[in-house]
Formats: sequence, C-alpha cells, structure tokens
Amino acid sequence: MAGRNEETLEHLELLGNQNTKYKFEYDPDILEPIDNLHSRDYFVKFNCPEFTSLCPQTGQPDFATIYLSFIPDKTLVESKSLKLYLFSFRNHGDFHEDVVNIIMNDLIKLMDPRYIEVWGKFTPRGGLSIDPYTNYGQPGTKYEEMASYRMMNHDMNPETITNR
Repeated sequence: MAGRNEETLEHLELLGNQNTKYKFEYDPDILEPIDNLHSRDYFVKFNCPEFTSLCPQTGQPDFATIYLSFIPDKTLVESKSLKLYLFSFRNHGDFHEDVVNIIMNDLIKLMDPRYIEVWGKFTPRGGLSIDPYTNYGQPGTKYEEMASYRMMNHDMNPETITNR
C-alpha cells in the first residue's frame, strides 16, 4: 500500500483549509467521510478534552471530555471535520445523555462502523457529575456481541478521573 494521494483526498473540504469557519450551532453536516484502506479490525480513538454544550433548561455551560472509539468498516471520519462537528455543540442545549447518543448516531450515519462507543465525562455542576456511555455493534455480527459485552462491563473497573 502506497498511501493516500491528492485524488483520494480531493473531496475533503476542511482538511488544509486555512479559512475554516467555526459553526456555533449543532451541525452534523460538517462531518466528512474518508475511505478506510484497511480491511482488518483496528480501533480508532479520539479524545476531546475541551467539549462544551449547554444545559437545555438553564443555558449554563457543560464541560466534558468526550471519548470516541470505533472499529471502522469501509469509512472513517476525517479528524478536522470531527473537531469542528464537536465544536458545533458549543451553543447546543441538550442533556448529557442526549449529547453522547446524538454524537454516536451521527457517526453511525456517516461511517456505518463495525463497532462504536461514545463516553462523556462531564465535569460536576451542583456537586454531581454525569458520565453517560453508549455503544453499538453492527447487528447480526460479532460486533453486536462485543457491544453487549462492553455495555455490561464498561464500568467494572472505574478509571481515575484527573480532569475534574
């Protein structure tokens, strides 16, 4: 495999664009797909430690680290488009549980991954932190079984939280 060339990247509008426009309202259309050149299983992990959204009732800001992990099938998400997409939640009002499910649903629609999980580690507000987790495996495959197993066991060994 020789790698990617200009022809394989020509459909990307954001990568390398010096005139990036940041959207302040939720916009899933920002996401850009890119071909997965590898047929084997492997994880792609993204961590977004500066995620923000708004409480739908009070309008107060919610801060989180969003952890995305997926096993791609034929498509990946281009990382700059993902960054701008996550930024688009800046003025979006939704509950923490809704945010992680919206992100997962948008990425499933874009990529149709073999497996995906999204975990939000929200900083405490009012003395309470909320850490919603969701996942998905392609139905009828070993990835559906993996999703079930990881859902049942995802928090058996809680990690050390160092960002709050």
